[in-house]
Amino acid sequence: MSDSAPTLYEIVATDLAGLIAGGQLQPLERVPSVRRLAAQHGISITTAVASLRSLEDRGLIEARPKSGYFVARRKPQLAEPGAVAVPRGARLVGAQAMLRRLIEASLDPQVARLGQGIPDAALFPQRALQRCLVSVARRAPDLFAAYALRTEGSPALRTQIVRHYAHLGARIDVDELVVTNGCSEALHLAVRAVAQPGDTIAVESPTYFGFLQTVENLGVKIVEIPVHPREGLSIEQLRGLLESRAGREIRACVTIPNFSNPTGASLSVRRKRELVALCREADIALIEDDIYGDLQHQGPRPLPCKAFDRDGRVLLCSSFSKSLAPGARVGFIAAGRYRDSLRAAKQVSTGATAPLQQEMIAEFMRSGGYERHLRKLRRAFTQQVERASQLVQAAFPADTRISRPQGGFVLWIELAAGIDTLELYERASRVGVDFVPGSLFSASGRYGNCLRLNCGYPLTPSAEAAIRRLGALIRKSA
Repeated sequence: MSDSAPTLYEIVATDLAGLIAGGQLQPLERVPSVRRLAAQHGISITTAVASLRSLEDRGLIEARPKSGYFVARRKPQLAEPGAVAVPRGARLVGAQAMLRRLIEASLDPQVARLGQGIPDAALFPQRALQRCLVSVARRAPDLFAAYALRTEGSPALRTQIVRHYAHLGARIDVDELVVTNGCSEALHLAVRAVAQPGDTIAVESPTYFGFLQTVENLGVKIVEIPVHPREGLSIEQLRGLLESRAGREIRACVTIPNFSNPTGASLSVRRKRELVALCREADIALIEDDIYGDLQHQGPRPLPCKAFDRDGRVLLCSSFSKSLAPGARVGFIAAGRYRDSLRAAKQVSTGATAPLQQEMIAEFMRSGGYERHLRKLRRAFTQQVERASQLVQAAFPADTRISRPQGGFVLWIELAAGIDTLELYERASRVGVDFVPGSLFSASGRYGNCLRLNCGYPLTPSAEAAIRRLGALIRKSA
C-alpha cells in the first residue's frame, strides 16, 4: 500500500463516504451532482467525477441514467423468509374477529401504523385531485343528482385505463372493463364469475387476508399453493395439483404476480407466460390482483399476466386505492370472456360505481398527472421500505428473516420457529405497536411465526421507536 498522501478526489470521496456511514445521507437518497460537488469543494469537474466514480466502485453509490447518483441500498444482513409447506386439501377459511381488531388499531392515533396496509394520505396529490373534482362538477353538475346507470363505468375512465396498460405493452379492450368499488369488489365479482359456493380455487400462500375474507363470504373452498418470497407462486406445485385427481375440482387460480402482498414477490415475464399457458391447458380461469403493479421501486413497470392472455381467461383486478386516491374507492376489472356475467353480477350486487370519483380520476389521468405522481410515490415507498428494513435489521434477533420487495410498501418477516405472532400481537398492542400476524395470510393458519409490517407511512421517530419496542419484545420471546 502506498504511503503517499491521498489525492484531492480521494479526500472528497472519503468525506462523502463518512456522510453515508453516519446516516446523514440515507440509502436511495440523491447525492450532490457533479457541478454542485465541484462548487462545494472548490474542485474541478474532472476531480468531482473521479470522486463519485470512486464511491461507485466501492458500492456506496449507484448511477441512474439521466438522474444522477444515489446512495446505494445497504446490503441485507438477514436472510429472506423460506417457502412453507402447505396442505393439499381444500378448506373454508375464517378470521373475522382478528381482522376487526386490526381495523380498530389502525384508527387509534396512539398506535404506530405498522399493521393495515394503508399509505399516508400526504403522499397523494390531494389538491390536484380536488381541482379535477371541481372541474368535473362544474362541467357536469347532473353527476350529483342523476342515478348512475352505466354498470360498466365511465367511458372516459375506462379509456384512460386502457391507455395506461397499452403504454406498458398490455392490451385491454374497453368493452371488457368494469369499474368497481375498489379492488375488493373486483376480486369478489371475479370469484363469483368463475366459481359457485362449494367450488374450489387455487390461491397462492401466503396471500392477502382480505381476499381470504372474500372467499369465506362466498362459501368457496381454497387449496393453497406456496409462494417463494422473491420469485412468486410455485407454478411447479400448481401444475402438480392440476394433474392430480384433486386438480379436476379446481375452477381458477388466484395470484398477485407483481409485488405480492405480503411477501413482495414477483413472477418473471417467463413465469407469467408459463402460468397463463398452464391455466389454458387446464382450462381454468386466472384471477390476478394487479393493485401493486404501478408501485415498482426501480426499473420499468412489470407487465401483468393479462398481457399474455389470448383467449380471455385472465381476469385482471386492480384499483387506484394504493396508487392515487384511496378514499375514492375506484377499482376495475378486465373480465375477458366473463364480461357479460360479471356485468350482471355487478348490477345485482352494488349497481354502478359513483360516477363523480370516476370522472375525477379520468380527468387527472388525461392531464398526465398520474405518471408524474407515480414517480414521486415510488421514490417515497422505496425509501420507506428501505428505512424500515434497516430498523428491523438493527432491532430484531439475528435469526430473523426479512423479505426484499422490489415494489409495494409491505415487509414480510419470519421469526424463530417457536414464536407465536398472535401471542406477540397481544403483548405488542399493549405498548402501542401494531402489525399483522402471519397466520391471517393463510386459510390453514400457517405462518404462525411470521408477521407483516406496513411501510406506507414515513418512519417518524415514534414509528421507529415502535419497531424497536417490537424488536425488544421478540428478543424476550426468543
